[in-house]
Amino acid sequence: MQTSSYCKISAVGTLQMVSVPELLRCPISLDLFSDPVTLSTGQTYDRASIEKWLACGNLTCPVTMQRLHDTSLVPNHTLRHLIQHWVLGHSSMFTVPLESTEFTLSTLKHNLQFRESTTMTKLETLRIIKLLSSESSTRQASLIREGLFELLLQVLFQFPVADNAEVIELALDGILNLSSSKGWESLNMLRNESNLVRLVFLLEQGSSRVKARLCNLLEAIASCSLTHELCLILGRRERLLQVLVSLLLDKSDIREATLKAICSLCSLEANRSTAIREGAMDGLVAYMSSALYASRSRNRNVRLAVGTLERLLASGVGKRRMSEMENGIAVLVKMVFRVPCDDQGGSEHAVGALLLLCSDSEKARTDAINAGVLTQLLLLLQSQSGERAKSKARALLKLLRAKWAKDQAGL
Repeated sequence: MQTSSYCKISAVGTLQMVSVPELLRCPISLDLFSDPVTLSTGQTYDRASIEKWLACGNLTCPVTMQRLHDTSLVPNHTLRHLIQHWVLGHSSMFTVPLESTEFTLSTLKHNLQFRESTTMTKLETLRIIKLLSSESSTRQASLIREGLFELLLQVLFQFPVADNAEVIELALDGILNLSSSKGWESLNMLRNESNLVRLVFLLEQGSSRVKARLCNLLEAIASCSLTHELCLILGRRERLLQVLVSLLLDKSDIREATLKAICSLCSLEANRSTAIREGAMDGLVAYMSSALYASRSRNRNVRLAVGTLERLLASGVGKRRMSEMENGIAVLVKMVFRVPCDDQGGSEHAVGALLLLCSDSEKARTDAINAGVLTQLLLLLQSQSGERAKSKARALLKLLRAKWAKDQAGL
């Protein structure tokens, strides 16, 4: 969030800089609102600034440049309450009458609950909640105690999707901020069948930002012990896994978030068979394959992908699925020793995955040798890789030695 800075003289006489959030600044003057009012376009300005703009004969909204058929100015009480709350923390700078934080939170709650609230009112309210929920854990606890976490979930699951992408996005921002605090129990709303259907629908039809935020939420759910049962329910949801795999294969800008969601769901052993059946391994191999040719900055999650693949290969169904994939072993071999070798953990998982495959399958051993695994392993053993990676490499070399010697004798 962009901010402007105001100078303030502290009690000890030193000059301090106070950053004012963009939400609290008039887009015309760039100063803190003193009397926020909203135009028919939904944009909010300081009364003095917009009145001056209109007095000069301008009949457009300064931000959107839409022509104004209605120049009435509606006081934005919700934003005024937020400004008063913000000023409370910087009271030596201002002389604004202050109201209680509880009243401010009650107003936000009312705006979300009141059926007659306009979409613009809900947007303003959600922007404020997003800002407040990104503050301290104390502020997050206050929002949860006031019931705003449940209301955000209701917005996510009940608000019409058509033409309301920003509402859904802002609700998700607030949910993610609050879920890191004490809001985990409220997430059990996801156990409801209609809410699960809505979640999958948003993953399919939502904006890229909505999809990314939902993947972040799935990752958070899978990472918390308090939502273990919910993670199991999500992991058994076949359509959910199918959509996640399709997003991973799509190579879009939300691919990294999707990868983390899939890997987090697969952290529970009970979820792995469903994930394999719905194509998770195919998605992981495709991700690893593209990462081989990507820049180092985009490879930061490769270790996570290879590690998850190794977990999936610990089961018989995982090994069978890998044996059906045309390039699975070849991609794993390339991951054994990457140049530049910027992820030693990825190498360890790649060798571990190959060890699992080659221990049970003559064909896997043949495919690995044909793909050049012996050279890769020797390079790994001469590198600065960790001892665990080298130990696995030695075990795999020993396993492949007999096969290699037999092939050489037959030449």
